[in-house]
Formats: sequence, structure tokens, C-alpha cells
Amino acid sequence: MNNRKCTTIGKVFTIAAALTLGLAITPTASAQYKGCSNASLRGSFSQTGTGVITSPPDQAGPFANVGMLYFDGNGGVTGELTISQNGMSAQATEMGTYTVNSDCTGTYTVQINPFGFSSQALFAIDSNR
Repeated sequence: MNNRKCTTIGKVFTIAAALTLGLAITPTASAQYKGCSNASLRGSFSQTGTGVITSPPDQAGPFANVGMLYFDGNGGVTGELTISQNGMSAQATEMGTYTVNSDCTGTYTVQINPFGFSSQALFAIDSNR
């Protein structure tokens, strides 16, 4: 009877371990194969940024921005933002493109006007928003 009890307990632990492993792998597998595309990113999103401009020397100093980006679901992005550089604020617009990878990460590149420079950023799509 003791041997039979050990065998039954062993089977229960084996089944429990297999279920636990299966449940742990399932979310990873489904997250890995979300199948995102440019169409997965559509709508308005806020943006913020901070940093330091190091060159050219006449523009060097602290930098920050806040604004809205509008993704069209087809790879186009536009936006409006307020930029603060060395304590001076200005309004700007953005226009550019984005790419969403199948793993739900991506990049966007925009031209910022009237300043005439471009900016690139990385992002990740999270369904828990």
C-alpha cells in the first residue's frame, strides 16, 4: 500500500508539474506570435521626450517635448507638439512614417517643422491599454 501511495503521489506531482509548465509556456507563445502589422496601430497617442542636445554648440542644452501623435493604420504618422529647448518654447508639427513588426515592436521617423530636423523613435504595442 505504501508503494502504491508513493506512485499515486508521484503521478499527481508529475501531472501538476506538466500543467504548470504548459500554462507558463502558453502566454509566452501567444505573445510571441501576436501577428502585429501597421494596421495594428491606429489612433491618437500622447508622447513625451526629454534629453540634452550636444551639437551643434549653438543649440546645445536641455530639450523636452510633449504632444500627440496620430497613426493612420497604413504607415503614416502626423502630430503636434510643444518643444522646450534651453527654456524657450515653440509649437511644432510632425509628419512621417512608421513600421510595426510582427512581434509588435516598431519604429517611426518624423520630420519636425518648422525646425527642419527629423527624429526617430522605437515603440512597442501593448494590448493592455
